[in-house]
Parts: sequence; structure tokens; C-alpha cells
Amino acid sequence: MKLLAIALLGCMIGLAACNSGGSASSNTDSTAADSTVAAGSTDGFKLGVQMWTFRLFTFTEALDKVDSAGIKNIEAFWGQKLGGDMKGEFGAGMDADTRTKLKKHLQDKGIQIVAMGVITPKDKEEWIKAFELAKEFGLSYITSEPIKTQWDMIDSLAGVYGIKIAIHDHPKPNAYWSPDSVLAAIANHSNIGSCADIGHWARNGIDPVEALKKLDGHIIGVHLKDIVKFDDTEAADTVVSKGVLDFPAIFTELKRQNFNGMMSIEHESNWEHNLPDVIFTKQYFDEQVAKLK
Repeated sequence: MKLLAIALLGCMIGLAACNSGGSASSNTDSTAADSTVAAGSTDGFKLGVQMWTFRLFTFTEALDKVDSAGIKNIEAFWGQKLGGDMKGEFGAGMDADTRTKLKKHLQDKGIQIVAMGVITPKDKEEWIKAFELAKEFGLSYITSEPIKTQWDMIDSLAGVYGIKIAIHDHPKPNAYWSPDSVLAAIANHSNIGSCADIGHWARNGIDPVEALKKLDGHIIGVHLKDIVKFDDTEAADTVVSKGVLDFPAIFTELKRQNFNGMMSIEHESNWEHNLPDVIFTKQYFDEQVAKLK
């Protein structure tokens, strides 16, 4: 998975998008095993799509795909061309007219932007622009890999705006590849938590269930993906349940924690024809969550 930098805002906001450059989906059977359901609740479970999944398409084309999959929540990524009757890209640089059109388009589809990312603003001014955009569109959190010297500042801003910061993990040598590094950022920062990319943890040789336990109470969002090989930072994505991750155990742990955030499907494979993979993942998610109740 390679870190993506996109210039935005006219002031050049550094941006990390989740792209592993994976190959076509694997057809191997899932290795997931049944797990005993722990105490907890699935009432807050919310399924979404990280729009990076449809990065080859415009925002409006991607929304059509999300809608056809029967999913009503998204995590937007900065730099995706808007398309339709809107010029430019999704991000803080959108003018007032474009923002109005986008809100109308989202409303017509019945789709909500719950989060956006992964971003790495360079200074307080760029963070404020990000928070203003998030507030305008009613977001719950911003997914980020923030500069470490910004922890105090962004925690304060997050409190002012009432919008959480979810720290994302990319593969090594990323600064946040380990849950320990995320815990360090969370310490004494009540508005900072984790965007748990479970696939990247597995790429880093980390058991996703153990990582979730270590971050108990601090999981704000999840990137839902599967990979073909454990402990390989270059491992390709595959369809959820067809790779090496134990999803029943992952869902059980999130239930135990009373997780109430969004699980964003981020399928970084079969880029041009991955809608069926997203639909399959939704069906699998629904089936697994139903078993937990």
C-alpha cells in the first residue's frame, strides 16, 4: 500500500489515501472461523464505503455505485473529481455553488458523508479549512495521519467543532503502523481515536483482533478490507471473507466494545469492475452481524 499525496486547497494539503495497488480478487475460500459472541451491542454498527474504492470514477459516478449496492454512508477522499454538473474535486477548495450542488445530489440519493480522509494538513490554517468543510457537510469524524507535533492543536480544534479525529494506519514504515503509535497520540487527547484499517494491520504482521483490543474504547471508524497474505506489506487485497482475516472474530470484538462507528468498505482490487465485490461484502457483513444479535 503506497501513501498518496494530493495537492488541494491551493495551499497544498498533504493527503494520504489508502491505496495498496492490489491485484485482482482472489477466489480462495475464507479461513475465518466461527467465534463465540461476547457481550455487547451491534446497534451502532454502520456500513459505508470509502470512496477510494471507486477512485477511477468521478464522485457522482461513485455515488451511483454506492447507491446500487444499497449502502447509504460514505467516507469521501480529497481529490476525487466531482463530475456531473460540478467542476473541480472534492475538498475544501470547493466553492459555495459547488457545495450546494453536491449537498443536493447527496440528498437526492439519500447518502450521507460520515467521514473524509485520509488527510495530513500541514498547519492550523489547513486544519481549520478541513473542519469547516466537515462541519458544513455534517461529518462525524476526519480520518487522518496527522503530523505528530499537531496532536495538541488538532485535539483542541476537534473539541471546538465537535468532530473527532480518527488516526489511520498504513503499512510500515508509516508513523502509525502500530496500534502503540496510535495510543501515543490518543493519550490525553479525548477527541482523537483510531480509524482501524484492519487489512493494513494484517499486512504489518499484527493480529487485527489483538490490535482492536489494545485500542478498546478508542475505535472511531474501521476500514473494512481483506488481504491474501499475512505479514506482507505488499499483500494484495481480496474480497472480504476470501482472504486471511478472521471477520467473525473481528465483528465479535467490535460488538463487545459496543462499537458505534462506521465500517467503510475499502476494496483496493479489481478497480474497474469492483462493484460486485462491494455488493458481496455488504451481503456478508449483513449476514455476520445478524449472527451476533
